[in-house]
Amino acid sequence: MGEYPTFLIMQQQLSLKLLPAEAADETIVKKYIASSAGVKFTAITGYQVIKKSIDARGKTIFVNLTLTAFINEPVKMFDAGSFTFREVTYKSPTVIIIGAGPAGLFAALFLLEKGIRPIILERGKEVRARRRDLAVLNKEGVVNPESNYCFGEGGAGTYSDGKLYTRSNKRGSIDRILKLFVHFGAPENITADAHPHIGTNKLPQIIIAMQQQIKACSGQILFEKKVTDFIIEKDIIQAVKTADGDSFSGDAYILATGHSARDIFELLQHKKILIEPKPFALGVRIEHPQQLIDNIQYHCPAERDGFLPPASYSLVQQVKKRGVFSFCMCPGGIIAPAATAPGELVVNGWSPSKRNNPFANSGMVVQTEMADAVKIMKPLGVDENDPLIFMKFQQLIERKAYEAGGGNFVAPAQRMQDFAERKLSASLPVNSYLPGLHAVQLHTVLPGFIYDSLAEGFKAFGKKLKGYYTNDAVVVAVESRTSSPVRIPRNADNMQHPQIKNLYPCAEGAGYAGGIVSAAMDGERVAGKIAGLLGKEK
Repeated sequence: MGEYPTFLIMQQQLSLKLLPAEAADETIVKKYIASSAGVKFTAITGYQVIKKSIDARGKTIFVNLTLTAFINEPVKMFDAGSFTFREVTYKSPTVIIIGAGPAGLFAALFLLEKGIRPIILERGKEVRARRRDLAVLNKEGVVNPESNYCFGEGGAGTYSDGKLYTRSNKRGSIDRILKLFVHFGAPENITADAHPHIGTNKLPQIIIAMQQQIKACSGQILFEKKVTDFIIEKDIIQAVKTADGDSFSGDAYILATGHSARDIFELLQHKKILIEPKPFALGVRIEHPQQLIDNIQYHCPAERDGFLPPASYSLVQQVKKRGVFSFCMCPGGIIAPAATAPGELVVNGWSPSKRNNPFANSGMVVQTEMADAVKIMKPLGVDENDPLIFMKFQQLIERKAYEAGGGNFVAPAQRMQDFAERKLSASLPVNSYLPGLHAVQLHTVLPGFIYDSLAEGFKAFGKKLKGYYTNDAVVVAVESRTSSPVRIPRNADNMQHPQIKNLYPCAEGAGYAGGIVSAAMDGERVAGKIAGLLGKEK
């Protein structure tokens, strides 16, 4: 077999701790592999990174690599898995999917693997037309209630960052979801990175590839089809109606409308279909210069090492028994208006794939409880037993933020130290928020318990990350769409609604996911239950 005996022809899994420049140099990595494996450098034919993470805890920063080394054998190409999507016919069992976010799309793809016909009804526009509506929102301050950062093909994640990190490994196979993304055009490195990210500039093309696959198998995705009614007989949905008067029937119905579809929550309540209030986290989005975060996290006085990505952070602090925590941190990112209706202001963050914008932003939020919502909403005439009490609370704060900004989605804002000290900022720093900022004392916008918790949290974070608590950072209100304010219950065993036998509440809008990957996994779980049931009925 050549220079080496048979037992040295092998694959070997190794863990290496390298400097950033070393990890970026294939030749150097091979030298470390040869040394660790006890073979000559020429025996290393290649390697494949399985996991990659950055350790910035000490003064010296390392890159941790877990990899498969190929010794005296050909390098195996990256295996994204094998997926067989079957063409369906009109005689195939049919599932109506309401919503074309990650849950709806991945549910549809899973059903096609099982030979079941999906029909997706999406209230918004396809991904390319949606981009034009976002431009109008950013430049002219006009929101399309059906096509915005939350509604449209791909869901909220398409134009709000594309982060794929999740801890929800009990909900399904994270690896399968990531490999499906690669199958449809995502870079292979997302399967190895500790915090995988695609970016809003690349994710739309991946969503389009999924759409094309669904249509190629005779599934359907219908846009600008807003569901406005459920036709129910004997606790079974017979059909759904859309705003344009069309009607669609299927063997099962997946409700995957996302956390901002308030009209769906109101429809369910009107139809006396059981829903429950669900606490959510409320706060602000905070933006620092990216170089400042790099300096803090990478312990560097000037610009970061060119072999390191823009730094991120994750922060949490207990303030008087309330959790204050960072949410959806976007290094090299942009703050965007994520409202879904006129007169309401919501901010979110996103990053392109290179994360090369000069700012770092993150949600900074406080968990709410039922007592908080009751205290604020009951004096306004909202029944404390109203299942929409958290939704109405959320809506109230968003309206206050819009009014405080002065209209056109200009956002109320304050410098960070001014915020904590209750001072009106004399000026605001250069920032990424395109509609513009207006200096406001944010204690007039946020509920007192939110404001006080954030003020103390900022000071505590400044002690954890030296330099974080600074007036070079700007606080922008309001970050309120962290999760659904409503839970739509479902049975744990079959995932059906306890009242409506063929209704399957799914993902973020129903309160069972938080983010792209967990929503995709939940979509697959629900589709799996439906496929098993329809298979038994054949």
